[in-house]
Amino acid sequence: MQENPKILIIDDDEKAQKLISFQLAGENYTLVNASNGQEALDMIHSGEKFSLVLLDILMPDISGHEVCQRIRETHLSTELPIIMITANEDVTSLEEGFQAGTNDYIIKPFSRAELVSRVRSHLHLLEINNAYSRFVPQEILKALGRDSIIKVELGDQIQGEMTVFFSDIRAFSEISERMSPRENFEFLNKYLSVVTPPIKEHSGFVDKYIGDAILALFPAKPDNALQAAIKTMQKLEDYNAQRELDGEDQLDIGIGLHTGPMMMGTIGDKDRMDVTVISDAVNLASRLESLTKRFGCKIAISEFTFLKLTDPQQYHHRFLGRIQVKGKRDVVPIYEVFDGDPPEIKALKNQTREEFEQGLTSYFSKDFAEAILMFKHVLDINPEDKTARFYLKRAAELVVSDVPEDWYGVEALRSK
Repeated sequence: MQENPKILIIDDDEKAQKLISFQLAGENYTLVNASNGQEALDMIHSGEKFSLVLLDILMPDISGHEVCQRIRETHLSTELPIIMITANEDVTSLEEGFQAGTNDYIIKPFSRAELVSRVRSHLHLLEINNAYSRFVPQEILKALGRDSIIKVELGDQIQGEMTVFFSDIRAFSEISERMSPRENFEFLNKYLSVVTPPIKEHSGFVDKYIGDAILALFPAKPDNALQAAIKTMQKLEDYNAQRELDGEDQLDIGIGLHTGPMMMGTIGDKDRMDVTVISDAVNLASRLESLTKRFGCKIAISEFTFLKLTDPQQYHHRFLGRIQVKGKRDVVPIYEVFDGDPPEIKALKNQTREEFEQGLTSYFSKDFAEAILMFKHVLDINPEDKTARFYLKRAAELVVSDVPEDWYGVEALRSK
């Protein structure tokens, strides 16, 4: 929790606001006032972070009950506690408040000791819930229809379409072997603190950390996942600049994105359970990440994700080829998005995009001699284009080989 919890006081009576502020003075809280429900909702929905809400029930235009209900549309009771303030002890009114999602009530007139005690109690519970959310994200609770981790049951599950984000550090084993166990953990935590924030900033959440790998999910638009991937690469470039100044090795990572149906739920037994995702989409996103090593690119996305982008043309991209995962019949077209590349590399890929795609067209048409000419031309302009070098080597091998009639240039993935 932040050092000074921020409390939102919602009351149309200025005298009541001042009284509450006076009673909470000296408690190291940051107090913010809203004179009506709409003003408060605008603050909350703008992204301003609050630790607790003190909400008067009787207000003009929008009642406290309705304000509470609308807050609960976006914030669970475990992530933003609400204490309603009322002079009405009627049971029906109190029940209505709990149905709207309030955590607690305080009845007017109240003493300073009572107010401070209730506020402290709910902030302490919030701190506990925040600790739990580091292990089970609030987004998972929302997806499972639960407002608290204590309500999660074995077998809870939901099915829907999401975009999977999978990233991994290349050659991590070599880096890890040169460090002690303590240095490994310090390195990973520092690295993850750099590359994880863009995921949350773009409405995604981390499902799992698998050593140096990150498995994240984006329930909304695929654009969110792609923008997070681009931002991650930009953050990594800044981080690498600092590592270079510190005399440390540069880090290179790949990111794979794929959009598809998946099931998320709890598995295990009554004493130990975990939340997991079951889907071919996770496997394919992982394979796409591994392909970034083969093709020498940074971000690879499936055609499923590419076609679901709001406007694919707003991103700098180029067609990479077609892949087939072991055990699957379907062939998946894939694309490189190079908005996350350094500006000078991005400019060169834009400059050579037409020749690169002409080379691919010739390659897939089995005109390997023409493909070689095109890829050589790309490399004359951009010698660091590892994807063009990959296809140049492939074309050179095939031009002297007996290519089967049913060859279509599909890259078969037999292992990760």
